[in-house]
Amino acid sequence: MSKITIQKLSAHELEKHIDDFALVLQEVVLDGGSVNFIAPFSFTEATNFWMQKIHPALLKNEKTLWAAFIEGKLAGTVQLDHSMPPNQQHRCEVSKLLVSPRFRRRGIARKLMHELEKEAAKINRPLITLDTVKGSNAEPLYLSLGFEIAGIIPRFSRHPVEDHFDATTYMFKQL
Repeated sequence: MSKITIQKLSAHELEKHIDDFALVLQEVVLDGGSVNFIAPFSFTEATNFWMQKIHPALLKNEKTLWAAFIEGKLAGTVQLDHSMPPNQQHRCEVSKLLVSPRFRRRGIARKLMHELEKEAAKINRPLITLDTVKGSNAEPLYLSLGFEIAGIIPRFSRHPVEDHFDATTYMFKQL
């Protein structure tokens, strides 16, 4: 099995790998991943997301970005959003845990989440929150990592490919 390398990336490093990040996001959306986008979802839209939303947040130190590489290819990514309001400086949020369908079932998501948790502890954010589609493959992963369910909201978001609405599960973990 190929070695998985996890790296924390700067805004400049995101620029260098922008096509890879756009491709992984596009693959996940078109595979049915509920990560805020609806098919059809173009490569240009994916690129714009990274450059218009994530790149500026990295420059302002509002987010931390990790990438998982296998043999030099981007296999997955996750972000830690730590730009919280003044009354929530003790918490952070998981954002866009994405693993390309080409690289799933290799422990990439788990490795990315371990790095995210280490960073949360390092920056003194002992409460981590996230949301995920109820019944998705991600939900048992988060539970196995020690996240607890805070609640479920029905019909929270439209499925990215199919014509229906999905419930979301809000989760948290206290470090």
